[in-house]
Amino acid sequence: MSFTFLMQNLVNALQWGSFYALIALGYSMVYSILMLFNFAHGDIFMVGAYIGLGVATLLLALVGTGAGAMLPGWVVLVFTILISMFLTAFVGLIVERVGYRPLREAPRASAAITGLMIGIILETSNIILMGGQRVKFPQLIESVTYNIGGVFVTNMKIMIVLVSLGLMLALHLFVTRSKWGMAMRAMAFDYVVVPLVGVPLNTIAAMTFAIGSALAAAAGILFGLAYPVLDPFMGVSLGWKAFVAAILGGRGSIMGACLAGFMLGFIEIMTVPAIQIVNRLFNLNLGSNLRDLIAYSIVLLILIFRPHGLFGEPYSAKLRL
Repeated sequence: MSFTFLMQNLVNALQWGSFYALIALGYSMVYSILMLFNFAHGDIFMVGAYIGLGVATLLLALVGTGAGAMLPGWVVLVFTILISMFLTAFVGLIVERVGYRPLREAPRASAAITGLMIGIILETSNIILMGGQRVKFPQLIESVTYNIGGVFVTNMKIMIVLVSLGLMLALHLFVTRSKWGMAMRAMAFDYVVVPLVGVPLNTIAAMTFAIGSALAAAAGILFGLAYPVLDPFMGVSLGWKAFVAAILGGRGSIMGACLAGFMLGFIEIMTVPAIQIVNRLFNLNLGSNLRDLIAYSIVLLILIFRPHGLFGEPYSAKLRL
């Protein structure tokens, strides 16, 4: 395996890891505060992508396209991301208020089933509104490919990774430096006692869902730019894989969710060339369809030795059992 080949796959892994990390943050934040997994989060990612499609289409209709456009494509992209994150945050607020808040004291199984049903509702609503057909995300930025020492990198991949890292850094600063972030960390530490000292649980829960949904919307738009074919079920596979990344990173750890997302992307991308190398060495005929089996077997082995995740703490798993 040449160095150039390794670097090319590393670039691809960074792009995939960006999607997983942004989505995994929503899972991790909700679980750290409310001790429940929002299984509708993958479909919120899908909703955010479709909202981004609508916003981008509307903005392009207003400012025009091509040489006569009133605004350059990157400005349209910035507005698309910001407006879509804002609108998708309201979707997260509605999901929390209608779906999860009434079940806050119910058994966790009830909340889990509710999340699955909300996901189905979002998928079905999309099919009813959009007809169920796949749609193309508009090209807001012209793709340019750079050859760096034999490694081909597009401006799109660079932008996706940088925007994702910027959003992760912004979330980290918000959680560690702001008053509301301090309240979220306190709530994650002790769900029962902190509300008794005046921290509003409903507000923190709603804010957590809104922030997680906004990040999922950003991931959806970036995914639409990289793979511009959207469908109502696009959030199912990515949502579950991001859920795995959240578990792998450890409960309530922003850094853990981010690093696990990138790690999962790297494992997935590198599994295919590893299978090809094994086929050549041992004259086998293993197919690339074994990628998920091998990749998630590796994740399982990691969790066997780190059952609380990469950055999870043992006591946290017992906090509310």
